[in-house]
Amino acid sequence: MKCYIAKKEDVVHGWKLVDADGQILGRMASKIAMILMGKTKPTYTPHVDTGDYVIVVNAEKIVVTGNKADTKEYQYYTGYPGGQKAKSYSDMLETQPEKVISEAVRRMLPKNKLGRAMLSKLKVFPGADHTHTAQNPEKVEL
Repeated sequence: MKCYIAKKEDVVHGWKLVDADGQILGRMASKIAMILMGKTKPTYTPHVDTGDYVIVVNAEKIVVTGNKADTKEYQYYTGYPGGQKAKSYSDMLETQPEKVISEAVRRMLPKNKLGRAMLSKLKVFPGADHTHTAQNPEKVEL
């Protein structure tokens, strides 16, 4: 029996549309990461980017469970001495709701060049409208 190994030039990337309204952040992010990696396809190959493009709308309506809305923080470093900063989840959701979802998905992808290529296929929009209608995305229920 032969194993199928996908080749980069033979892969066809589809487009998926996900509505984040009322979805739990971590559960949705893990399913989006699976789609980006291509693990939902029978042609999955670990060293080839076989995943689909994912469009996420209504990012500002995402929810978290427990008291994470009050205690969760996003830390970053400016590069200067004493430049470690932190933003709370609620501040981040008000100012940059698309970054909340993209960070959650980024942390679930491989930490290498292939993972960065997979993350570039994620398109997140804070509202209900998006700019990729020409791609005819297929709506996915998570």
